[in-house]
Amino acid sequence: MPIDATQPYDDQNIFAKILRGEIPSTKLYEDEWAYAFPDINPQAELHVLVIPKGSYVSWDDFSAKASDAEIAGFIRAVGNVAREHDLVQPGYRLLANVGAHGGQEVPHLHVHLFGRQFLGPMIAR
Repeated sequence: MPIDATQPYDDQNIFAKILRGEIPSTKLYEDEWAYAFPDINPQAELHVLVIPKGSYVSWDDFSAKASDAEIAGFIRAVGNVAREHDLVQPGYRLLANVGAHGGQEVPHLHVHLFGRQFLGPMIAR
């Protein structure tokens, strides 16, 4: 179901429940700003979701409301996940969907990190 990224944060979304430990996940990375785990429907050999620990609906919400420390911490966490999975060479892709036209399906900011294979100009559906 497409997400309206302008709506208030819903603390019953699946990623909020994962952060609270109500839904199990396989932790690949965690620090004070972010949590990373494998996507349950991987679209590449490696497909990791990185989510901030704060309550942000989308990239737009995060960029407008997060503190400088949260923004820096989250972006560094994404880079840490890529380095820990040896993706910097030969490369990887980041994707953040925002709102209905962007294909966002969960109302919690998340970044998809794809790697370990040639991805081409776009990810095929």
